[in-house]
Amino acid sequence: MHLDNGDSFSFILLGDPQGYTKYDINQPLFELCTAWIADNIDNLNIRAVLCTGDLVEQNENITMDRNMLNQTSREMWESASRSMSRLDGRVPYIISCGNHEYGYRKAENGTTHFPEYFPFERNTCWRDCLVADFPNREGKVSLENAAFEFRDPAWGPVLVVATEFAPRDEVLDWIRGLISSDRFKNHRVILLTHSFLRERTAARTDNESYRLSPANWGQQIWDKLVDSASNIDLVICGHTGKPGDFEDSVAYRVDRNSTGVNVHQMMFNVQVLGGGWEGNGGDGWLRILEFMPDGRTIKVKTYSPLFGISPSTRHLARRTGACDMFDIVLDARGVADTF
Repeated sequence: MHLDNGDSFSFILLGDPQGYTKYDINQPLFELCTAWIADNIDNLNIRAVLCTGDLVEQNENITMDRNMLNQTSREMWESASRSMSRLDGRVPYIISCGNHEYGYRKAENGTTHFPEYFPFERNTCWRDCLVADFPNREGKVSLENAAFEFRDPAWGPVLVVATEFAPRDEVLDWIRGLISSDRFKNHRVILLTHSFLRERTAARTDNESYRLSPANWGQQIWDKLVDSASNIDLVICGHTGKPGDFEDSVAYRVDRNSTGVNVHQMMFNVQVLGGGWEGNGGDGWLRILEFMPDGRTIKVKTYSPLFGISPSTRHLARRTGACDMFDIVLDARGVADTF
């Protein structure tokens, strides 16, 4: 796998990996994905790895429903941590926690083990790019709400902001103040949040049936934050999806917000792509986001290291449909005075 342009850099996008971690037999597939990423850091000039969340199926549970998993919550957290450890000290990874990271089984409250397994100190690469954070629902320091800065001569400064699941108003207020501040107002901003678009139709999520409160869903995140932001160019999410065609695990739309900015919105969730809810967790599918040297174009490619490692399946490793391989062209913006 190679970049289209030798002067590009890339982000790698991992869709919800809970289907890998909830079965011990699937866990090596998640490790394969992160091992492949680590092996291609130089080849693909990977600057960061983004994950849409739902690292585990249940945050805090020891009673196993064998119809849907065979791992306890601790075993799933340990699996997710083990997989991501292949990237520690190699490349920053940014995770937007999903509903399955909270509560007992289904986001009944804001309790999460995420800060225990993913403390700031575990990945030295975060020291160079973490520029802001905001306390989680338990009032703890956590990477659940965090901002990471990247710089490139062609793109200028880029800020990736990750949120907790269904972020509270104070989180949206924090992001609004951050991205409009003198320090970051000229940055291109990528917002990474778990629940934002629905599969296939790309309608925004709204009024979801979780007991977690307070909460903002996709439509409220748009109304309260994205619509009035002059520098949010891209929103990335996961969360939704259903067994069916590949199109049932992805979504994409573009809307002009009230400041005149075209905001691109993309959903990518692999968990059912390897045989449904109780399949292998996603067939290894991930996305390569190639940031072209024109400073505007992101080439999206959908690739599976699982299929790519064998000559007998290599022909299946790239998806080339309209929903799998496409260009995101952001609004023009000068970078000379922002880099």
